[in-house]
Amino acid sequence: MEFPHWFLTAAVLGFAFLGFVRTDLASDRAALVGFRAAMGGRPRLEWNLSDVSPCSWAGVNCDRNGVFELRLPAMGLSGELPMGLGNLTQLQTLSLRFNALSGRIPADFENLRGLRNLYLQGNLFSGEIPPFLFDLQNLVRLNMADNNFTGEISSGFNNLSRLATLYLQNNRFTGVVPELNLTLEQFNVSFNQLNGSIPTKLSSFPASSFEGNFLCGAPLLLCNSTATEPSPKSKLSGGAIAGIVIGGLFVLALILVVLILVCQRKSKEKSETKEVVRSRGEVEVPGEKTTTVEGSSERINIDHLIAPKSSTKGSERDKKLVFFGNVGNVFDLEDLLRASAEVLGKGTFGTAYKATLETGMVVAVKRLKEMTAAEKEFREKMEEAGRMKNENLVPFRAYYYSREEKLLVYDYMPMGSLSALLHGSRESGRTPLNWEARCGIALGVGRGIHYLHSQGPTISHGNIKSSNILLTRSYEACVSDYGLAQLAMAPSTPSRVAGYRAPEVTDSRKVSHKADVYSFGVLLLEMLTGKSPTHSIFHEEAVDLPRWVQSVVQEEWTAEVFDEQLLRYQNVEEEMVQLLELALQCTVPYPDNRPGMDEIVGRIEELCRTTLQKQSEGIENDGNNGISSQFHSLSSPHPPSAE
Repeated sequence: MEFPHWFLTAAVLGFAFLGFVRTDLASDRAALVGFRAAMGGRPRLEWNLSDVSPCSWAGVNCDRNGVFELRLPAMGLSGELPMGLGNLTQLQTLSLRFNALSGRIPADFENLRGLRNLYLQGNLFSGEIPPFLFDLQNLVRLNMADNNFTGEISSGFNNLSRLATLYLQNNRFTGVVPELNLTLEQFNVSFNQLNGSIPTKLSSFPASSFEGNFLCGAPLLLCNSTATEPSPKSKLSGGAIAGIVIGGLFVLALILVVLILVCQRKSKEKSETKEVVRSRGEVEVPGEKTTTVEGSSERINIDHLIAPKSSTKGSERDKKLVFFGNVGNVFDLEDLLRASAEVLGKGTFGTAYKATLETGMVVAVKRLKEMTAAEKEFREKMEEAGRMKNENLVPFRAYYYSREEKLLVYDYMPMGSLSALLHGSRESGRTPLNWEARCGIALGVGRGIHYLHSQGPTISHGNIKSSNILLTRSYEACVSDYGLAQLAMAPSTPSRVAGYRAPEVTDSRKVSHKADVYSFGVLLLEMLTGKSPTHSIFHEEAVDLPRWVQSVVQEEWTAEVFDEQLLRYQNVEEEMVQLLELALQCTVPYPDNRPGMDEIVGRIEELCRTTLQKQSEGIENDGNNGISSQFHSLSSPHPPSAE
């Protein structure tokens, strides 16, 4: 049988095309195998290397041209990215968010010319934004938030004409915000070290997109305006000039009188010694003396917090804020003292304030109490805490020391504490935390504590509780108050009323790693049950949370343990029970029988990974997936939306 010439030509071209596709897929597979090997063959990358095609591997999606999506969020990946991912030339979406990847972006990313969505947030990437990134002109969404990127924000972003989302917050960028002639839908550069005025085209974004810098202009405070020069054509008569001079002298004299009166009044105020902070809306919280509901206190100046000083030993204000790292003095003590302050809460070690500087920058200030350590010991401990750098620790920026006053300056965490989210009233607008949010928060806290423990056998937290777990806008957990327990005054009779303290602890200044594990276990139980560690049942005598949970579980009422908000999630019951079992193992009476934080983090990572996998398979759909960016679904549509 003879075939037409056109049929033979089409057949040859068809076989050639199939061979070309197979070759591309083989190249993609080789790139992914190399990536897995460079990541140490992470067990969480459960890829069956015997598969000829990588398209069935978790997180890998293909079309007829090859791999177009690689989504590996929160997989416990660490270390530097290897060269090789740039060989995935058909890639349109790359998500590596919420891992522990470090170093610079590999140079072969410049080959990803079809890339539309790049999600790198929540890692430890560093260095400047590479110029080749501005050649990826198909980019629509770019998220590089929560890393350690440095340098200036380049105007090269203007080359990305299709860009709709640009997230650069929580990095170390310096310089000015460039003019961006883009049609951006989402934009955030908050909590960097930027200065200057905000470009007019970006002023429509909310103030939260720019806070935590040294920026001015809408939507923040206006910049200092310069006087407008008169037109060279305008001329003033002699009488007008004389009138202006006389009027100016009169205004100047009036200003001098006002200044003298103000100075006399301030001098009189500083001679008084009474406390000026009066809080309203205080509520009792177990384990705390008092906690002030955020926003319920009157606004004051931090200037009023500094106790009057003895003039015989010189002004204590001559002492300066001590900043950590090579950032320089981004503001001084006088700037801080002029800031308006709002009481956030009162806890074990002192009172926390939200301080808004005149530049618009917002920081958190903790005024310590009952700190008896000598100056040398205090400064050494602060330097030690200042060296702690981890994405799950609240960034510690500076401190101030004097004999009478000790102030600590941290980044401000806008979402408040885990305690407020778990136990706050619904009337206050609190959104119940779903399972994926709680799992992500547990993982973040575990990673933060594990980092502290990795710094040495004598380094522990010593005061782990839900009010010391603060949250970012994307509900990522950050541990606060690290390094303070060892400086506090030892109580004469140690009490376990707070409900978090391990039974073997007799001195709150000497807390072991395994004692931290106990406190973390209580925190997990608090998140699972929704109950505070010293809750009262039927108005009877309060019992500690581990004992209550253990008693319920022994009577096989396991479902009764969980927060009613969690019982709505029918497809994660197994993961909830596994986390409950882990919490109970952490709170056993004998320290040697408790797991270490490395094991704990690994087990929580596995639970969160299972949750993520179920989401990607479309099993769970609770209608509340937007609350946590830690564990978004893997099944975003193609082309995908923002992560």
